[in-house]
Amino acid sequence: MNIQVTPDATTPSGVAPPPAPKSLAETGLSLVMLRDILLKTMFRMNIDLVSQISRTICLPPQLTQELVDLARSQKLLEATGTLHATSGNEMGYQLTDGGKSRALDALSQSEYYGALPVPLAAYGEQQKRQSVRNIKLTRPELMRGMGHLILPEDLIDNLGPAVTSGRSILMYGPPGNGKSSISNGIRAALGDKIYIPRAIEYSGQVITVYDPIVHSAAVESVDDPTSLRKTGNRFDNRYVYCDRPTVVTGGELSLDMLDLKYNPTARTYQAPLQLKSSGGIFIVDDLGRQAEPPQKLVNRWIVPLEESRDILALQSGEKFTVPFDTLVIFSTNFHPNEIFDGAALRRIFFKIKVDGPTQEMFLKIFAMVARKRKMPLDERTLLYMLKTKYPTIQNNFANYQPTFLIDQMIAICEFEGIPYQMTPELMDRAWGNMFVREEKIAK
Repeated sequence: MNIQVTPDATTPSGVAPPPAPKSLAETGLSLVMLRDILLKTMFRMNIDLVSQISRTICLPPQLTQELVDLARSQKLLEATGTLHATSGNEMGYQLTDGGKSRALDALSQSEYYGALPVPLAAYGEQQKRQSVRNIKLTRPELMRGMGHLILPEDLIDNLGPAVTSGRSILMYGPPGNGKSSISNGIRAALGDKIYIPRAIEYSGQVITVYDPIVHSAAVESVDDPTSLRKTGNRFDNRYVYCDRPTVVTGGELSLDMLDLKYNPTARTYQAPLQLKSSGGIFIVDDLGRQAEPPQKLVNRWIVPLEESRDILALQSGEKFTVPFDTLVIFSTNFHPNEIFDGAALRRIFFKIKVDGPTQEMFLKIFAMVARKRKMPLDERTLLYMLKTKYPTIQNNFANYQPTFLIDQMIAICEFEGIPYQMTPELMDRAWGNMFVREEKIAK
């Protein structure tokens, strides 16, 4: 018997699950779409048992049987007359010639088969139940997510309300001070799970949403058809129970990545990045390094950020509204006034500067990294670094520097075949790789 985990309203996430449909009508889909996806799935995957079909199209077994019976009444399916002893003596079914013809005709209109989609309206209702804006993080919870970072107290003071609000955040400051790490810490602090639709349906079109690259699935709730005792699916298996998603983009982000992606061969759509991140976090790292100007990118987000809804368009040009329920975090090394006008800055609810560490914090980070790397600290080398090396860069400490310098010294020690150690000489060699000396190169 399979071991199953069935999340419900009592799970730690506290998110109410989407109820499993109790009738074909409760799927919210037309009987024609239900039937055609059934036929396409059987045709493409060569499956013939109701239990197999049920798992594949993510419909409860009794409703799958109803759908099979409907197709049989239309002479699109027929029983094979064979009982499968290894599958609880289930009857097999196969497509008739008319069923194959209908499946091919449906495939010519859309290659989508497998999990039944969720109607857009039903998805919108579920998204309200699991909105990222429903999360109320406390200081200890946020600090646990940031446990690997040494941060000034006032940064947490500003970051906490920003995350709890579920509104947009702009983090700015000099490079190498942990803006990306802080974003990842926020993701870790969220901690709970939500329900991601495998696909959604709008106006007869299917848009795939669940993406195993973006979404981290928990164990699914699926009844073992050979078990005498049914657990009873407690949520709609057209959804996948997942960690709150995080989408991270950087310099590669372009405006077309925020639109529906149409596959002309399969004649289906793939959800844009912000829809895949619904209920979670969308991180735009290195803002200002994209081909698109930052102002233009933020202009695309104005309506979503203000109204919690996004507008997408089908190939036909028809536009429709989808929920925009994601915590957007912009991270940049530029000063906001250099890349945005005042109107754009007003749309970004929280602006948080992430500065370099003080000398005291820098030494704490240095000691922590050395301990993790098993590099013994040497007072003479530390004084040499602080008194001789850092004055050459106006004592501009950055959070990345301890890791960089220690890893450089470790690499040198391993190459030279000596125990891990800090010396002024090794510090000089490590420092030489952290900065490029200003010089002219003959061309």
